[in-house]
Amino acid sequence: MSSGTEPHIVSPALYLLVWLALMVGTGLTVFAALQDFGVFNAVIALVIATTKAILVILFFMHVKYSGRHIALVILSGLFFLAVLLTLTLSDYLSRAWVGQG
Repeated sequence: MSSGTEPHIVSPALYLLVWLALMVGTGLTVFAALQDFGVFNAVIALVIATTKAILVILFFMHVKYSGRHIALVILSGLFFLAVLLTLTLSDYLSRAWVGQG
């Protein structure tokens, strides 16, 4: 029985390249943690972490080679994450904090 789709075989060289990129990202994370970028500390850390997460999702979880249904599931999850973060941040930013001068 064949479903009509062939499994995608990823070469070990590509896995090695992605792993090396993740190691570079880890090094950048450590480097960025030891620097003072002012208000951009969190932004830089989140950009590095997001890039590493995207690499893991695309290659190690084989999402890059999956069908459109998988992409739809992932995008819907990201959409609801964005909604929850937006609602949380709007509540956080709209509060009058006591003791701030």
